[in-house]
Amino acid sequence: MTDGGAPMDGKMLARLAAVVFVAIAITATAIEMTRTEEPPTPRSAVSAEPARDPLREKQRRCQRLGEAAASDPECLRVWAESRDRFLGRASAPAAPQTAEGQ
Repeated sequence: MTDGGAPMDGKMLARLAAVVFVAIAITATAIEMTRTEEPPTPRSAVSAEPARDPLREKQRRCQRLGEAAASDPECLRVWAESRDRFLGRASAPAAPQTAEGQ
């Protein structure tokens, strides 16, 4: 006697897989439909224009100077301040004056 149930098991497995797939799709759709979408926050005029940073403006000035900025005392001070800000340190005090500078 041959077992006629073997091909039926393949069909049954395919049907079961289809039912599981449809159930997952319906569940995903229901979750997506019940999800509340937050309205986009309107951009305020304040955030559209970044706050003026005097240090940034000084950095731009030094950038425009090119190689001359390497010997410019103001640019050296600006770079030191930028470095301190980046590293999260308090700004270094001004260099102490020596007897020659007084």
